[in-house]
Amino acid sequence: MTRVDLANGPSTDNENIHIWRLRPSSGMVVAGPRTEDCSACEDRHGLVMDNTHIRVRDFEHIVFFTGAGLSAESGVPTYRGQGGIWKEYDYERYACQAAFDRDPEAVWEFHNFRRELVGKCTYNAAHKWIARCQASLPDVAIVSQNIDGMHQLAGATRVHELHGSLWKTRCDGCGARTDDRDAPFDNLRCRTCSLRYMRADIVWFGDSLDERVIAQAVSAIEKCDLLISIGTSGVVYPAAQMPLYAKQTGATLVEVNPEPTVVSQVFDVQLRMTATQALDLLCEGVE
Repeated sequence: MTRVDLANGPSTDNENIHIWRLRPSSGMVVAGPRTEDCSACEDRHGLVMDNTHIRVRDFEHIVFFTGAGLSAESGVPTYRGQGGIWKEYDYERYACQAAFDRDPEAVWEFHNFRRELVGKCTYNAAHKWIARCQASLPDVAIVSQNIDGMHQLAGATRVHELHGSLWKTRCDGCGARTDDRDAPFDNLRCRTCSLRYMRADIVWFGDSLDERVIAQAVSAIEKCDLLISIGTSGVVYPAAQMPLYAKQTGATLVEVNPEPTVVSQVFDVQLRMTATQALDLLCEGVE
């Protein structure tokens, strides 16, 4: 079983990575292998500051790897950034199995609060770009750490939700499941067996990830030739290491995040801008 590890992942040797800012005013950062002549790196990779020369339409197998930063533009609270949920709420009281076993109604009060918050939000232009790419291009996979369901609202159909969904529940007694956007969710007791509380079908701290979902996500990542990571913190494992699978198979890696992350150095291109700003560039030409 694959478990969530909140510790930092393995350190990355960055001796062969050189990161430089060509024109800071544009908000972009370009990264490439270290050489004595940085301009040679720029020429070899075809990367310039005003035009990254990377467009999703030029690749055959694309993965959008998305995190909380993608939905921040929709008003969905992030987790670890400024104003993040875990800065205000203790996950040991609201987001782990022990807390649910101890006081399921208190946990549901917290998750219903989250459902109500997210339910007032809607997808943003970046979500729509991703859904449009999936509808227009032959092979586009979405691997998401988000539980907010915004990809589906925007029209995406194939989403590998690594951490589950805020809108799904399950009974760990009889296996019954629900999928609805009620906010609040009132049917706390399982209607099938009446013995247990329904629990949010999301990966809490210390939970095992669904191995079927992990296998599907890894399969998509290993065959992609372009991986675009958007709004991920790079600190939650095993999800944080998934872009490395694409790196090992020779894919081009693009990071979209207003701030550097602990894994930024493994990306070939780093775009220090919002998700919508970046996808306006990367998705140019997609109908």
